[in-house]
Amino acid sequence: MLGPFESIEDVPSRYQFVHVVARRARKIQGGARPLLPPTSRKPTRVAQQEAMSGLLDFTLAQSAVTLPEVEEGAAE
Repeated sequence: MLGPFESIEDVPSRYQFVHVVARRARKIQGGARPLLPPTSRKPTRVAQQEAMSGLLDFTLAQSAVTLPEVEEGAAE
């Protein structure tokens, strides 16, 4: 679980954060109850507030791609 975050600059991976928020917003649109008292009627804003508060359980995936190290002078 990550969070709570003070601002979006504190989020380690914004791409994964947006993915998690979008999935939660779809669940809210489908009828799931918000985990916080909503301050907005928009599901995406409610989901973002939940994620920023640390209420959504998600982990950041490590990069599966590793680049090989290149030695100096080996590209002749």
